[in-house]
Amino acid sequence: MQVLYPRCAGLDVHKDTVVACVRVMEGGEIKTEVRTFKTMTSQLLELSDWLSDNGCTHVAMEASGVYWKCVWAVLSDDEFTLVLANAAHVKNVPGRKTDVNDATWLAELLAHGLVRSSFVPDPSSQELRNLLRTRKQLVRERSRHVQRVQKTLEEANVKLASVISDVMGRSGRAIIEAIIKGETDAAKLAGLAQGRVRASQTELTEALRGRVTKNHRFLLKLHLQQIDAIETAIDAVDKEVDAHLREKLNSFRDAIELLKSIPGVSELSAITFLSEIGADMTRFPTAGHLVSWAGLCPKSDQSAGKRRSNRLRKSAPWLKTALVQSAWAAVRAKGTYLQAQFHRLRARRGATKAICAVASSILTAIYHMLKDGTFYKDLGPQHFQRRSKHTQARRLLRSLEYLGYAVQITSLAPELSVSS
Repeated sequence: MQVLYPRCAGLDVHKDTVVACVRVMEGGEIKTEVRTFKTMTSQLLELSDWLSDNGCTHVAMEASGVYWKCVWAVLSDDEFTLVLANAAHVKNVPGRKTDVNDATWLAELLAHGLVRSSFVPDPSSQELRNLLRTRKQLVRERSRHVQRVQKTLEEANVKLASVISDVMGRSGRAIIEAIIKGETDAAKLAGLAQGRVRASQTELTEALRGRVTKNHRFLLKLHLQQIDAIETAIDAVDKEVDAHLREKLNSFRDAIELLKSIPGVSELSAITFLSEIGADMTRFPTAGHLVSWAGLCPKSDQSAGKRRSNRLRKSAPWLKTALVQSAWAAVRAKGTYLQAQFHRLRARRGATKAICAVASSILTAIYHMLKDGTFYKDLGPQHFQRRSKHTQARRLLRSLEYLGYAVQITSLAPELSVSS
């Protein structure tokens, strides 16, 4: 097999150690040397110097948790071509498994060009990605505390969630704070409702007549404090994201405006997409490669000519979640292609598969918009009817034949005539 990189290295990265194997080919003879380094900065600098002394041009490592990131940051300062490998793609052949064997195998694969590099964004995009992922985790944690507030109220038989859609809105918050302070009169609590509350005062009063104990008030106060602290943290993250965006190039901000033209894509969603996939689409040969990388297409699982599974691939969970959320927002926009696609597929495949298909369509549009620098152009809700008149006519004919009718139809346009 042809050797593409005669001087390369494979790294088996762990929490405390890095096992490095240098593979050098000179005059048809292959020499390997293995050393183990600590993950302290001084030791990683020694690793970098050792690789340079051996003339390594390419270095491969597995994506092992977050441990690879510090090694990548140190080695990226030198002139190495770094390759981040998916651990599932470089599994060793059956046999004895040791750290030395793993590093040697990785170097062997790299030398022959058999390691496919994973996408690693630039440092600035990595910082933005970390901020947005942290924000997502904080939003999830806030939702958990809101659910705990609702659970505590239900235990006290206070049916606030049954009469108010947003328990943590102005009305809900005012009522909960009054309950914490010791207010027990249901009528006075109902009078604290503000803004547009669909429930009448009688319904509110009846829902707020519960049995609140001292323990319930303590738990409600505790959860509200946690929610306030999380909201403060979210605001701090938003300010940091804005500061990063001000430092970005105009092309990045222009890309945000492009993506915002897609139905269901907000500014926050657009920033999230760009932080996950970047604005440069040249790294993906086609839109299908991007959709596959995001895990929004069925995995290939066939045996003996039978397809065993059509579940989605497990990949890019942060991007996939953001796309599905935008897809749900998009299908609520009336008179759009995405809404028509959702309703068309939901009737046959169910809502879950339909919304994943809409998310895939959004990602496909993002690919072409970023590649061509164009705004989103909606195909309209009648796109499928315009595209498949013949198919629709045949389907209707089959339905009539199934009911016992022999039908022959002729279209006004001769080229569209369908007969049975």
